[in-house]
Amino acid sequence: MNSFAVLKENRQLILFPILSGISMILVISSFVVVALASAGWDIEGIDTDRGNVLNYVFVFLYYLVNYFIIVFFNTALVHCTHLYFKGEEVTIRKGLQFSMSRIGAIFAWAAFAATVGTILRLLQDNLGKIGKIVIGLIGIVWSVATFFVVPIIAYEKLGPLDAFKRSTALMKQKWGESLSANFSFGLLQFIAIICAGIVCFGLAALIHPLVGIVLFILCVFSILVVMSAAKTIFISAVYHNINGDPVKHFNQQLADNLFEHK
Repeated sequence: MNSFAVLKENRQLILFPILSGISMILVISSFVVVALASAGWDIEGIDTDRGNVLNYVFVFLYYLVNYFIIVFFNTALVHCTHLYFKGEEVTIRKGLQFSMSRIGAIFAWAAFAATVGTILRLLQDNLGKIGKIVIGLIGIVWSVATFFVVPIIAYEKLGPLDAFKRSTALMKQKWGESLSANFSFGLLQFIAIICAGIVCFGLAALIHPLVGIVLFILCVFSILVVMSAAKTIFISAVYHNINGDPVKHFNQQLADNLFEHK
């Protein structure tokens, strides 16, 4: 709720996940076009052989661009929340300018994360069912360990490996290794999408199926955008709280209750 309060006072921040989402749609579209073009515009002709090295190169490039776009706009959003917490003027331009100033570090992290993602994908494709379960668990550990990576990349000027180690250390140092179930953006997002689905289904039945489908797509996109912005604000706030920086709408007791000790 504190994260949403910050977003409510700085509604322009919603533009960052919107720009990120639009960029991702364009990127995915371009990769689809390249895949179709390489197959002579025949969907059935696309090579899906998991042992094909070119396929994994394609996966790496996709992950690279994907991580770069997400971290670039999230870094801009983190900086804007930092400005807000300090009582300074918040503008989209300042956020983008800051991300541009950290573009080298952002690209380095994107390459590092893409490498890890590609290796996990390679192992997942070749280790059978048990391997997929193990890799899935590793993926969860990775997402937890990299919780603070974006603000670390933004302000601590560390390389990708050191940023990963620093993020992991912060998780262990402050709250232990287990995320608390008391605060879940995922749960909020799930509930919001279910509610939107119910409403849109009703509209589809009353008016026209196409109306319901279009509205549902717009609702889901809006929910994902808002939740993404709120979660990034949350991460930024907790990071600054850890470092003893003043954080409007947040306090140390709240931050300590967000995670549980082992």
